[in-house]
Formats: sequence, structure tokens, C-alpha cells
Amino acid sequence: MSTTGDRILIEGLSARCIIGINHDERRERQDVVIDIDLHADLKAAGKSDDIRDAVNYRDIKKKVLGFVESSGFHLIEALAEGIARLCLEHPSVERVRVRVDKPSALRFARTVGVEITRGR
Repeated sequence: MSTTGDRILIEGLSARCIIGINHDERRERQDVVIDIDLHADLKAAGKSDDIRDAVNYRDIKKKVLGFVESSGFHLIEALAEGIARLCLEHPSVERVRVRVDKPSALRFARTVGVEITRGR
């Protein structure tokens, strides 16, 4: 967790990708929904009001979407791990929580998801 407790939340990010172990899941893209909780010290950005002092969450979102949409993982656990690694590439991000939901995974269930937390 950030030493300050500061967080940036990206919630409900939708993407389509190849994900799953079954033959039909390997042919057609499926919806996934991603929540990202970035732990970083936001004090400098709050004081300066300058994007250079901030974690540019728009850039992180673009990188995550590019990564997810070009991926072809079998497991949502592996997809979540890759997203976490990508988020931790930003030097100000100290810790990240990633949740990936796959709404079509189980019949009669709204969604199935995994959540991981990774840090430096």
C-alpha cells in the first residue's frame, strides 16, 4: 500500500480479448471487465496541479487496453498478472490491485473474476 494511502481507481474498464481454454474461447474475443487500484504518493500532484507530477492514468489505461486486446491467455489469472506487471512499470506506482471479471465464464453466474495484489 502507498505510504500515504493515496490511490487512483480505474473501475469497469471493458475490453475484448481471446481468453479461455475451450476451443470456442480461442476463436472469438470475449468481454472482460477490469478494475485497477493504483497505490502511489499523490501529494506532489495535489500541490502542483501539474501532470508531470502525477500518475497519468490515461496512459496506463491505453497501455492496459493495448495489452489486453492483443493478448491470448488461457487463464484470467495470467491476464491479471500481466496487467499488474504493466502497471508497476510506472515509477510512481508502488502497489497495484487488479481485478479481472469474465462475465461469460459460467452459465447462471453474473461473472467470474480474480483479484490479485502486487507490489515492488
